[in-house]
Amino acid sequence: MTHVLTFSELGFDQLSLVGGKGANLGELVTAGLPVPDGFALNADSFAVSMEHGGVRAELLATHREALSAVGDDARMADLSNRMAEMVTKAGIAPQIAAEALAAYRRLADGGSDVNVAVRSSAIGEDGKDASFAGMNATFTNIGGPDDLLVAIVRCWASLFSPRVITYRAEKGLTSEPLMAVVVQKMVASATAGIVFTADPVTGNLDHLVVEAVEGLGEAVVSGAVTPDTFLVSRTDCSILQTSLGNQEFRIVRGDDGHDRREPVAAGRSEPVIDPATVQAIARMALQAEQHYGRPQDMEWAVDPEGHIWIVQSRPITTLSDEQTTTGRADTQGSVAPPRAKVLVHGLAAAPGVATGQVRILHSPRDGHQLVDGEVLVAPMTDPDWLPTIRRASAVVTDRGGITCHAAIVAREVGVPCIVGTRTGTTDLQQGATVTVDGGSGEVTAGRTARPTVARTTEASAPQPRSDVITATKIYVNLASATHAAEVGATDVDGVGLLRAEFMLTEALSGRHPRAVIAAGESDAFVSAMADTLSSIAGPFGSRPVVYRTTDLRSNEFRGLDGGAEFEPEERNPMIGFRGCYRYVREPEVFRLELEALARARESHPNLHLMLPFVRTRWELERCLELIDESPLGDHRGLHRWVMAEVPSVIYWLPEYVDAGIDGVSIGSNDLTQLMLGVDRDSESCAELFDGSDPAVLDAIAQIISTARRCGITSSLCGQAPSTNPAFAELLVKMGITSVSVNPDAVAATRLHVARAERRLLVDAVIHERLGDS
Repeated sequence: MTHVLTFSELGFDQLSLVGGKGANLGELVTAGLPVPDGFALNADSFAVSMEHGGVRAELLATHREALSAVGDDARMADLSNRMAEMVTKAGIAPQIAAEALAAYRRLADGGSDVNVAVRSSAIGEDGKDASFAGMNATFTNIGGPDDLLVAIVRCWASLFSPRVITYRAEKGLTSEPLMAVVVQKMVASATAGIVFTADPVTGNLDHLVVEAVEGLGEAVVSGAVTPDTFLVSRTDCSILQTSLGNQEFRIVRGDDGHDRREPVAAGRSEPVIDPATVQAIARMALQAEQHYGRPQDMEWAVDPEGHIWIVQSRPITTLSDEQTTTGRADTQGSVAPPRAKVLVHGLAAAPGVATGQVRILHSPRDGHQLVDGEVLVAPMTDPDWLPTIRRASAVVTDRGGITCHAAIVAREVGVPCIVGTRTGTTDLQQGATVTVDGGSGEVTAGRTARPTVARTTEASAPQPRSDVITATKIYVNLASATHAAEVGATDVDGVGLLRAEFMLTEALSGRHPRAVIAAGESDAFVSAMADTLSSIAGPFGSRPVVYRTTDLRSNEFRGLDGGAEFEPEERNPMIGFRGCYRYVREPEVFRLELEALARARESHPNLHLMLPFVRTRWELERCLELIDESPLGDHRGLHRWVMAEVPSVIYWLPEYVDAGIDGVSIGSNDLTQLMLGVDRDSESCAELFDGSDPAVLDAIAQIISTARRCGITSSLCGQAPSTNPAFAELLVKMGITSVSVNPDAVAATRLHVARAERRLLVDAVIHERLGDS
């Protein structure tokens, strides 16, 4: 039996033999696309080699042991190293080596040694349910027979890294792990990159996205540099938009045969590839999409002679099934509509475009006046506006910044939102038809030619299964039970922030909690909250759901029925009577929350607790005492988190851990406002509110570093990792455990985090090679 197959012999019929990567290359050849020549060693070659080396049975037994060690990092690392050593010791069986070298010599076509890429192709890789994306090893610029055999064995050994074992355990893949290996001629890339046949972030099927860099494509695939980006029309492959990247270096093959980084001159004013090349790449990508029948994510390279090569193709993993199968908008013959009159302009707070009639309301008590689908226009919205916002087609406010409650609520329920217009309630006319563009911050007169709402519900975001795998956990932020079942059915890793405020106001029917207590209705409130918590935790199974206790400010509490009787009037409620200090001084409401959480945890032990706005150790200790005194005090396995919002946490965190804290979650909005002294709700100072300010980043770095040193988990709640790849990479470099974003941002966040992790892996490999040399 032959263990080596050429690309022309491969296709999806051989998926179980050569894995997704090998099968895809065969399909590309069948589709008539230019693919660098190569061959694949089938999965049996690995099994035969391990049997020949006398380690196959021991390897399988150790792998079973490792699957049960998930969560025990030290034991996992030890078992992983042992298995990699077994594979290296066994090496490649003589008959397999002979077949591989014969195929390698055929690639050289009788000439001298040829440089090849040696890529892992795990069985199940690049498939719908298990991608192993970026997890197994790839080695480029391998030259010579000895180096080829070493690279093949190193690919096999990468089957047993802690990440791959953990992934297999999560996917329930308990059978013997098998690995095929693809060997492919290297293209001496002058330029290289990726092409997507749909926008991988927005899901727009009318556009292709081409990314390009100088040198080898690993620079863009790993996320090591910012590539030039081209937005291309599907209709005629014309270039709609060009964005120059920031490439500080290119990866090239050095004289010693190893990849090296070579500086790129700054100040480039032209893209690295010309329009004709962009269009040719786009046409090839569409040809591949037609062959596969679904949008593709493809790697390409252009050699010094200008020939374009397709190196790899896989399905785009950030699109929902509906996006990959529905028809595209008819753009042929369309004419851009005339520019509509801008009525008001504010801060773009939640993306999407929606059209409706204006409904101006000044109090949530008037929410019943809003007809479903109207545009809610209000001076400012607080959590008790949630039921009204859900029914609105869009939200426009006079006041507020992009992190105010109106923005947060709108993003979570998928409603386009503009805040801080200053004059929305006076300049917009009741009943007038307007179009709200939450991406540009403009409200225009009349109806657009084709209004589109980019995000309509919490559940519209992550697809049921994502092929992008990350070591960093990707959690979601939730505020209500409305779409918990849909979000829980996806492969998110849990809920990193379950906000209490919106559930609280709904459970209280808009009344102040102390008014409810005074009326003797505490039991009804606890039951309603417990039921809501259970309905959210249930769909997530054993995945953690971290409930953050109430953090309404005094001005927000005053807006509830009866609130004026119980709440102080504060000049600056943002840094006033809130968070842990409120629990210490007025523990009655906090005790009811704890009772509701305890009741829900009886059937859903995946629920955990997070305390917001912690200023000092003494108030935290008192809060922890209240928890111990409550029914939660007897619950085993309860994790107790704190929000890192107040800069004092940088100093106090080790003390918090000693007090019994298991995790820390960085509330980047509050932390930014207190580090920079900028009211997060202020539209006047919005340009000063910068979560990437070096002072803020240094604070985040210190918090994550302390968490790692103290052995607790760390997270960050905010949208920046989904919209800013550089920020996502920075968090990964810092060693953060997880990030928590709105459900509609999960796909983009996974993509950015995965690229950041891959870049770190590439850097480590390069460092290792430099050390070996």
